Amino acid sequence: MLNEPVARLRELGGLLRANALLLLLSLSLFSAGAYAANSLPVTSEMPWWGWALALFVTCFFLGIVAVPSGVGGGVLFVPIVGGFFPFHLDFVRGAGLLVAMASALAAGPLLLRGGLASLRLALPLAVLASASAIAGALLGLVLPATTVQIALGLTILGIVVLMATAKKSEFPDVLKQDRLALALSIHGVFHDAAQSKNISWKVHRTPLGLFIFILIGFIGGLFGVGAGWANLPVLNLLMGAPIKVAAGTSGLILTLASSSATWIYLSKGAVLAIIAVPSVIGMMLGAMIGARLLHVLKASMVRKMVITLLLFAGIRALLKGLGVWM
Repeated sequence: MLNEPVARLRELGGLLRANALLLLLSLSLFSAGAYAANSLPVTSEMPWWGWALALFVTCFFLGIVAVPSGVGGGVLFVPIVGGFFPFHLDFVRGAGLLVAMASALAAGPLLLRGGLASLRLALPLAVLASASAIAGALLGLVLPATTVQIALGLTILGIVVLMATAKKSEFPDVLKQDRLALALSIHGVFHDAAQSKNISWKVHRTPLGLFIFILIGFIGGLFGVGAGWANLPVLNLLMGAPIKVAAGTSGLILTLASSSATWIYLSKGAVLAIIAVPSVIGMMLGAMIGARLLHVLKASMVRKMVITLLLFAGIRALLKGLGVWM
């Protein structure tokens, strides 16, 4: 009986990888003309391949911590690369959505096979987040870069406060599912390696969760950060999914929501291959390692590291936007 679901999961994993390769090919074709016409405002003497190598290494390590912490790669990528690399913020935000999607694509098959991600939970939330992410991306491209930089810094610092103060429940107590969750059959079982037993789970407050994900998708598209930082507490604290299932499912939602906003940045010429390709490859390789660590690593450990990185990056983005620290 288990052979058919496993076969479907393997088929889905193959499709995810195929989509990733097709997206990278499209990215290279669409970006070639933009890169030829728009030179990067690099202010140092480092050759172009040096920046590409630095992006690859940075994103590799970001990918390792992004999956276990459940925040996605984009929320780490945009403030760090936007603050410390000499690229225009529009190009960084465009690449950030690709990076968020890449980490989710790389980790998705492993998480699905291990039961740490749920398609039934992810799909209804991702559909609404995808639509609102398009609206956020359209607005973000018409705002001045300094305005977006300041807003990004304030948003990242707000995320730090949220992550530092929010309570975390490894196995929330859901006494009764709501009607919508029952109708959509949102429940499941996963094997917890730390306790060496199978854990059954279900969710509640589904209508409220759907509404909040509309707002989450808009913010993710506006700043190009993905929205793993918000997905995790909503799935875990509001809807009652176990922390590991919430972290894994967050990646699936990022895949769909980020892909819809990404095409807006591509169509506007705001994605450059020299930035996006090494970032995506590094993030995907790191995310594969991070997906394996999720089974055995305590998420709280990684989240402390993420909070520290985001605090520094948020301050940097805010000061850069204000012209204090260029």
